[in-house]
Amino acid sequence: MTRTASPPAAGIGLRAPHLAEVRTRQPELGFLEVHSENFFAEGGAARAALLGLRADQAISLHGIGLSLGSATGLDAEHLERLAALVAAVEPVRVSDHASFARVDPGRGRPVWHGADLLPVAFTRGALAVMVANVQRVQERLGRPLLVENLSACLAWADDTMAEADFLAELARCSGCGLLLDVNNLVVNALNAQPAGTPAAAADAEASRRACVWIDRLAGAAPAGAVGEIHLAGYTVDDDGLVVDDHGSRVHAPVWPVYRHAIRHFGAVPTLIEWDTDLPALDVLLDEAARADAAMQEVLA
Repeated sequence: MTRTASPPAAGIGLRAPHLAEVRTRQPELGFLEVHSENFFAEGGAARAALLGLRADQAISLHGIGLSLGSATGLDAEHLERLAALVAAVEPVRVSDHASFARVDPGRGRPVWHGADLLPVAFTRGALAVMVANVQRVQERLGRPLLVENLSACLAWADDTMAEADFLAELARCSGCGLLLDVNNLVVNALNAQPAGTPAAAADAEASRRACVWIDRLAGAAPAGAVGEIHLAGYTVDDDGLVVDDHGSRVHAPVWPVYRHAIRHFGAVPTLIEWDTDLPALDVLLDEAARADAAMQEVLA
């Protein structure tokens, strides 16, 4: 009996330089993911191109601007633009981050919006804020939202919950799903290593810690909560800080963590993120094929 290959579950982030080639080649992929905010403007060539691709490819919308952890609340205009885009595209998934960017400085001044994904404190108070904001988004969109874990260079002194527990409780209380960024887990674990740790030892320990993180999430989150996985590359700056720059192939310590995640969560749609130093499209397709092969190996 001949075994039929499973359809691809991995997708790629679609960026403007690859748009024409993707439209022409129509590569076999699980999905294409775009940054929501890049398509907020109604009409125009970019929105038309995205809608054209939607006829042949599953589209996932990934945002960076909802500021789900902001105690100031959501930006109503941003949410309305997202809702209009979701209605037009009818994506397979909509996601954003467990972060905040909006702060009310008080004294009648306008709300500040930082151009970054800032980490929230893992406390019951911060959880209540995020649950309320996520529920508001889901009510407006009429669908569940996926919320992604961050790569973060700091932690808050008043943290009282483990990050995995925080996200599991968020999913349980709000009904949202989770976007598990495996690369972010490894980046955070690498940055937690003592300075001067040999590279091989640091990589092994980072993979181990990331797998422990996944074990904790799997034990606490509702069944089926993880709706998408992200894989990407990282770089190390001159000061030894590991930066989640999405500018290279997936690094070796990330792949065993990805396999570990698949063992726990099954055939989850997986994205190859690449945002800087974009390579040829074939490089992205090769990384997506590698993710599919790893998934099939685990599930065989």
